Amino acid sequence: MGLSKGAGFAGLPAAVLLLFAMLLMGSVSGIGVNWGTQLTHPLPAATVVKILKDNGFQTLKLFDADSSILSALKNSQIQVMVGIPNDMLYTLSNSVQAAEKWVAKNVSAYVSSNGVDIRYVAVGNEPFLETYNGTFEGITLPALQNVQAALVKAGLSSQIKVTVPMNGDVYESSTDVPSQGDFRANIQDRMVEIVKFLNDNGSPFTVNIYPFISLYDNPNFPVDYAFFNGYSSPIDDNGKIYQDMFTANYDTLVWTLQKYGYGNMSIIVGEIGWPTDGDQHATLQYAQRFNQGFMARYIAGQGTPMRSGPLDAYLFSLIDEDAKSIQPGNFERHWGIFYFDGTPKYQLNLTANSNGLVPASNVKYLSRQWCVMSPSASLDDPQLAPSVSYACANGDCTSLGYGTSCGNLDARGNISYAFNSYYQIQDQLPSACKFGNLSGVTNSDPSSGDCQFHIMIKTAARLTTSRGGSLRQPVGLLMFLFMLFCTIL
Repeated sequence: MGLSKGAGFAGLPAAVLLLFAMLLMGSVSGIGVNWGTQLTHPLPAATVVKILKDNGFQTLKLFDADSSILSALKNSQIQVMVGIPNDMLYTLSNSVQAAEKWVAKNVSAYVSSNGVDIRYVAVGNEPFLETYNGTFEGITLPALQNVQAALVKAGLSSQIKVTVPMNGDVYESSTDVPSQGDFRANIQDRMVEIVKFLNDNGSPFTVNIYPFISLYDNPNFPVDYAFFNGYSSPIDDNGKIYQDMFTANYDTLVWTLQKYGYGNMSIIVGEIGWPTDGDQHATLQYAQRFNQGFMARYIAGQGTPMRSGPLDAYLFSLIDEDAKSIQPGNFERHWGIFYFDGTPKYQLNLTANSNGLVPASNVKYLSRQWCVMSPSASLDDPQLAPSVSYACANGDCTSLGYGTSCGNLDARGNISYAFNSYYQIQDQLPSACKFGNLSGVTNSDPSSGDCQFHIMIKTAARLTTSRGGSLRQPVGLLMFLFMLFCTIL
């Protein structure tokens, strides 16, 4: 029940007023989102902040501390988690002075003078992934400790908490039953040390959970178990019923923390989402089904059998990133709920009263023209394979291949898509559509059905270098191009 207008606060003690203000500051019920920036043509930061506000996002997770983004967040009232990339962990772990310098430049400056509501510093991103072969295992905790010490020195440790986003593979259950959860044996001691440190400093445990990856990795994984609308063979864990992979995974973490005496520790779901292209399971329909299913639970304040009440979570991700590494899989560039130009991909209600996603406004595009394979060009031309290889290596061909949005194109369609991707990324430079006698520019849209031949947006900025997302498992560009050539030829 709210206070009536004009009731006034004059009679309340100052301490009560301060407590009331702190409660208001800490009360955020809206879903969060990840903003990755590995795009060849990023939207202006101010445009993206407007997308955030128009769609009601109240919390935001960043993968670094980009100055233009933080400046655009000034007085936005969006609560922010800034990130420190893994490649900075070594320096920060070996020098508290380096940590103090980073905090002064990337946190204190924006909190004190720019009105940016920073609440967390994410020290690293999934540093204990098995694919990193232990590279960051010995330096993550020291980096955490030094950043925490720097926040204490800056007088910000009560307002801003450190955390470290971990992939869900840092814990496991030998029987797939949540109550048997434990940290992975080879990192168990380090994980317990990190959890103790976080708990001692009032910091949350941040975990990234991806049912899609389980489906991608295992062809025998039951598809319905990846979603939220009921699975015919649920897990019964001593009377606790699990009908979806996310809930079981989350509670495996809860049981793991409880095993070591941290059963009440706060948990943040740092990343959760579903890609829309680049794999047979990465479809618009599946993404809408998963994200809306998750949002229905989120809006209802539905927790898990082990943790009742609302979750703290960040969707992954806001916008597609066409310059991300595709080592984990071609789907990596397609996690956004918006396309690269800020256009919504599908109907998604983020609140109970939502009418869907609000697109970006005032986006400017290049001319309506495309680079395609010349009608007179031959599929037997010896320059074809190296030309397509070059276009894909420097463009984005992840929408080509089996089960993708452009998987039904014929050989000429595949080649045209590759040429156009490179042409658009190169800002439609005339020289970017000169693959010998193989290509030419057309004003007729070659898009077909779900397969869209995009036109690039106008932007003053080019490729950024911050990291968005995670390296989960290697696949490789050369293998992808080999498969594509098999399809073409």
